[in-house]
Amino acid sequence: MAFSISAFSCSNPSDVQMQLNSFNLRTRKPNAHIIKCESKEESARRSKLEIGSPVIIIEAPKMVKTAASVPCLRVNSGLIKPGDVGRIVSRKPKDLWAVRLSIGTYLIDGKYFKAFEVDE
Repeated sequence: MAFSISAFSCSNPSDVQMQLNSFNLRTRKPNAHIIKCESKEESARRSKLEIGSPVIIIEAPKMVKTAASVPCLRVNSGLIKPGDVGRIVSRKPKDLWAVRLSIGTYLIDGKYFKAFEVDE
């Protein structure tokens, strides 16, 4: 059985959330440590994002990956520009979102867009 130890740093210790699962001797499953370090503003912003939410691109990613069954990774040569508006189709692990834009559906990291708030 292998164990690994990893170090992390966080600017504000009160922002650290930790979940621990105990070791089960009967099934021989190791402990699972999940450590999430984020600011309160970022978590509040992420809570607004859900499937169907409109988003606006704030920074163009250098590389884009299609969200098709056979994904294609390519250089963003003006396909996705700041100011483009789309809708969230699904969420993937590690803050990766499938966003439907006018030119197709792409997997985009959450740092490249924000929730589009419509004033009614």
